[in-house]
Amino acid sequence: MAGTAHGHTPAAWTGVIISFIGFCIAGVFMVAANVPGFWAGMGVIVLGGIVGGAMKAAGLGMPKESAAVAAAREAATATARAHA
Repeated sequence: MAGTAHGHTPAAWTGVIISFIGFCIAGVFMVAANVPGFWAGMGVIVLGGIVGGAMKAAGLGMPKESAAVAAAREAATATARAHA
């Protein structure tokens, strides 16, 4: 998995960072028993997903690979396993 660079894109990092901040906000307000603050944090979490999705749609996410690339990767992996 490490060789695939899964999730190492500006869209993924931005979405996760915004969502993490939302979790922190919601957690603080949950401990403080502040219901509106908790829901504001939950809103920030949703915003992280929306921003990440929008950035992916804008081309800042991981491009989808073609069937030919997937088949070539599978063949190379099978060959490497056969020689190991």
